[in-house]
Amino acid sequence: MLNWWFPVISRFQHRNCVCLLAFLALAAPLCAQKDAAAKVVSLSGQVSLLRDGTTWALHPGDLVQPQQTIVTGTESYAVFQVSDGSTFDVYPNAQVIFRNNRGDWKDLLEIMLGKVKVQIQHIGGVPNHNKVRTPTAVIAVRGTVFDVDVEDADATTLVLVEEGQVEVRHLMEPGQTRLLNPGDWLRVFKNQPLAAKMVDRGMVLQRLMRAASDALNEALYRMPRTPSAIGAPTGTTTGSGDKGGTPAPSTAPTAPPPPPPIP
Repeated sequence: MLNWWFPVISRFQHRNCVCLLAFLALAAPLCAQKDAAAKVVSLSGQVSLLRDGTTWALHPGDLVQPQQTIVTGTESYAVFQVSDGSTFDVYPNAQVIFRNNRGDWKDLLEIMLGKVKVQIQHIGGVPNHNKVRTPTAVIAVRGTVFDVDVEDADATTLVLVEEGQVEVRHLMEPGQTRLLNPGDWLRVFKNQPLAAKMVDRGMVLQRLMRAASDALNEALYRMPRTPSAIGAPTGTTTGSGDKGGTPAPSTAPTAPPPPPPIP
């Protein structure tokens, strides 16, 4: 007598399965988009996205999507975090493209100008391979902490390792590489082969750069928190990649101040 229920139950289960599959199909791209993005953890001063020649102000909690360009103004600073817990700090007068190579999420950053500190997290104790690029160098990293500073219009690149190891390759001199350990630093010049790495004995250069960063952070912390200090009154750019928000004042990135003297 209950046989007439079976087709009804079957149709109900089929409909639920179709709905579930449709939901998963819609949710998967959103999850993938979020995992590929970088979240603004904190910022001070004017930190924006550059889109079609216009800067759009960023705020804590906003998401930066692959191939978007981050720019910072004078006396500005921001910390970003990706899904695996790795972070990168962007310092004043910088221009950085996030995950410019959509075909390989290991290409983390392309630094066009300015200084960035990168901290790559280990995943279960396994090396977490990433790459940071500049117009003159490719820095291959594992789990480590290091600074990259594109110093001038010729894209002279300073790489300084604080923890772990990085391998530096000249973008225009194929085959040449240098392995840097903690305290090692190297400058990459546009039209010159890679020089020998330098050892920062006593970590003098590292301490100077850290002191400069601490001084900047202290100055930014003491800045008044006003809408004009953020770079736009109300604009927010979210992970959906929408065009909403108010554009920030247009400020072209300028050359960063000269690095501390090399010991």
